[in-house]
Amino acid sequence: MRIFLLKSCDTCRRALRELRAAGHDPAITDIRADGLSPADLERFLEAFGEALVNRRSTTWRRLDETERSRDPKGLLADHPTLMKRPVIEDGGRLYLGWGAQVRQALLG
Repeated sequence: MRIFLLKSCDTCRRALRELRAAGHDPAITDIRADGLSPADLERFLEAFGEALVNRRSTTWRRLDETERSRDPKGLLADHPTLMKRPVIEDGGRLYLGWGAQVRQALLG
């Protein structure tokens, strides 16, 4: 299991805490500190499309209209903190966010 997150994100910290409490030991990639590889970005975009862009984030609010209108791939490559998170990879499947459906799928 791998989790792509921001260490400063409350939702990400909650997901990590709950995964560990359930006995998982995910490998962590902090997208701010470690970056996001082009291959991972491509996989995430294939799986989630535009839903991968967090339009409620502080980073999004700071962008001007020209930046906001760019394609998601270029936008996320330049601003990885715009990625909705966490992204969790488990058993070849990708999960976005930490909503009830993701928790149910990963924690049972």
